[in-house]
Amino acid sequence: MSDKITVLVAGSWGTALASVLAANHSEVYLWTRKPEQAAEINNSHTNEHFLPGITLPPNIIATTDMETAVKDSKAVVIVAPSSAMRQVAGALKPYWKEGMLCIHATKGFETETVKRMSTVISEELGCTEGEIVVLSGPSHAEEVVRLCPTTVVVASADEHRAAAAQELFINNDFRVYTNRDQVGVELAGALKNIIALGAGLSDGLGFGDNAKAALLTRGLAEISRVGVELGANPLTFSGLAGLGDLVVTATSKHSRNWRAGSMLGQGKPLAEVLESMGMVVEGIRTTKAAYAISLNLNVQMPITDQIYHVLFQGRSPRSAVEALMGRDRKTEMEAISQETWEQWHS
Repeated sequence: MSDKITVLVAGSWGTALASVLAANHSEVYLWTRKPEQAAEINNSHTNEHFLPGITLPPNIIATTDMETAVKDSKAVVIVAPSSAMRQVAGALKPYWKEGMLCIHATKGFETETVKRMSTVISEELGCTEGEIVVLSGPSHAEEVVRLCPTTVVVASADEHRAAAAQELFINNDFRVYTNRDQVGVELAGALKNIIALGAGLSDGLGFGDNAKAALLTRGLAEISRVGVELGANPLTFSGLAGLGDLVVTATSKHSRNWRAGSMLGQGKPLAEVLESMGMVVEGIRTTKAAYAISLNLNVQMPITDQIYHVLFQGRSPRSAVEALMGRDRKTEMEAISQETWEQWHS
């Protein structure tokens, strides 16, 4: 059987995962829409826009042709932005073969439909969600390509597919756990970006560590609350995809979501923030989707609510924090439903 692996697309995280795979496999194809990016990767073994100063393994081969990228691959890893996921999965469909392993590592929702990425991919490929594997966890691309020790989780309702994905990626620098809770892992990876925006916003306002610690703790509570409502295992949110990814995304200079929030907290308008970032900030789109989900489910997400109003309704960051601090008095456990409590302790 071919040892070829395909990664779609060549952003920072896609390139980092291609680098991990290149350490384990003889041939890794990296698909991009941009001919100049493909030429740079093939000729210079760099991807300077996304990962400056990094030399990529020579067995990463970039191409703009989807058929060339996918033909004879035993696995396809999709790392497209959430806004482009349906288009990329649709482009993959003509070359998709039964038996190929499909993994995605995108942390977000399709904003228009508030669907998870596994749902979008399965609709485009004509397979079940259980045939998709989700890769998530605390993992900055900038550290992965420098071989910093990193631990992630791969999740699928099909434990055999999860185990196959684990085998593809695991090595001495990149440890991989499996998980059956595909929904929870996917939700945790997407929703923590909202809290990371909030953490950056708090830091941008100069509110210090006390405020950020509270924000992360209460943020994890609201992620868990909506996740359980959507069928996730509550324990997932205390694991790598939940707490682990939340901490790394909400506290690191590498985090786009934290940086965007920090600039907003310093008073910069959203349009200016997005222009200066030069890369996708998934938390912004995710905030819009999560706000709609909370209304549809009638689930309280107070941090998400305030960040939504800062991003899309013109509320000042300072007034958003004041609104959170001025909420009705509660006990700490009051926000956890009896049903959630029973699931947690069953």
